[in-house]
Amino acid sequence: MARRFALETDKRLLAKAAWMLGVKGLRSVHKHKQRLKKGDFFPPFLYLSVINSCNLRCQGCWVDVAAKQHRIELDAASKTIEQAKEMGNSFFGILGGEPFMHKDLLTLFERHPDVYFQVFTNGHFITDEVAQRLRKCGNVTPLISVEGSEIISDTRRGRDGVLNQTMEGIRAAVRNKLLVGVCTSVCKSNIDDLVSDKWVDRLIEMGVMYCWFHIYRPVGPEPNPQLALSSEEQRRVRQFVVDTRATKPIIVIDAYHDDAGNALCPAVTGFTHHVGPWGDIEPCPVIQLATESIHDDVPLKDTFNQSTFLRDFRELTAGNTRGCVIMERPDLLVELAEKHGARDTTARGGVIDELKAVSPRRSQYQPGDEIPERSFVYRWAKKYAFNDFGTYAKHFKSSNYQDPQADGVASEGATPEDTPDLVQIRT
Repeated sequence: MARRFALETDKRLLAKAAWMLGVKGLRSVHKHKQRLKKGDFFPPFLYLSVINSCNLRCQGCWVDVAAKQHRIELDAASKTIEQAKEMGNSFFGILGGEPFMHKDLLTLFERHPDVYFQVFTNGHFITDEVAQRLRKCGNVTPLISVEGSEIISDTRRGRDGVLNQTMEGIRAAVRNKLLVGVCTSVCKSNIDDLVSDKWVDRLIEMGVMYCWFHIYRPVGPEPNPQLALSSEEQRRVRQFVVDTRATKPIIVIDAYHDDAGNALCPAVTGFTHHVGPWGDIEPCPVIQLATESIHDDVPLKDTFNQSTFLRDFRELTAGNTRGCVIMERPDLLVELAEKHGARDTTARGGVIDELKAVSPRRSQYQPGDEIPERSFVYRWAKKYAFNDFGTYAKHFKSSNYQDPQADGVASEGATPEDTPDLVQIRT
């Protein structure tokens, strides 16, 4: 890994990432810990979905990509970042829709050269010209999503020729010496192709420096539950991540486990929260409920510190599961929304009905099947900077946990006989 960083990267970009994401990122986590000791709260990392529009129509997407375009305007996004910087934050995740459809996105990066941005993108808008401008900024890493082979990608993303365009974006980013990542929403139709040494080796050969395997969550207006992984498949992904970290010269990100393999949710631990395209402050991107907004005439630090909705979300969820609440206990979100009068933050206005229609299934929390980190580096980093920060120790009660798999709920995923579309996708 060290050899790759030494030979394959732009040293200026590497130094910026090490300082802003590494040193300043650890400092932001330290400040978060200090705030918690005093009873204060402000998440050390923020995610902003800057626009709802997208050029693709992916299976299971929860964003209103086909609705009238709405975006967080440049000044509003910049003000949000400035207020977070005052609290010590130095890292921001930028999502959409497709973020590069925001006309002022690159200007936003240029306005804030003292923080680091990770952009979740399909890569279709990363040309050499865009990549050159990103390289000049030096504070941006594109995280480009790949969802499978050519046929599977076209099916998953709702359009022909998707994979080829995505690969062109990856090549343009690598060609211009950006620190490039590739992410995958792992589901039944792509697990065999992408959760493999062959795929990781190909990424390394291409010059990709990190990858992220996250689990497909059947949410939104068209959740496609037949694509959801079984418990055994989720364990397979976790084992693959742990093994790859210890054996391959590529960084592997995950957001679901601490150093000992205990499950967690970064929104529940307070590690991060999310701002939607309309400015609504939500627990995470897939939970589209809110009572506050960045457009409220209230300082952001007061909003996060005083929000009873976000506080109750963290405590209620932590008291019932270490996993993903939207997969395991959607009823808790309905209860929370009713208690606080939380608004539906979508254009479609059907989130509560969608939550009521969710069939509970296991997520990353699988008691007794914890897989600890093999790599010393990852163990150290997670022990210090990515753990539950005492949240589950304080609130979790195992007696409250309702195992979706205990009563035969379809948490093991659908069978091919039940889902002919899945057979067609795999074929």
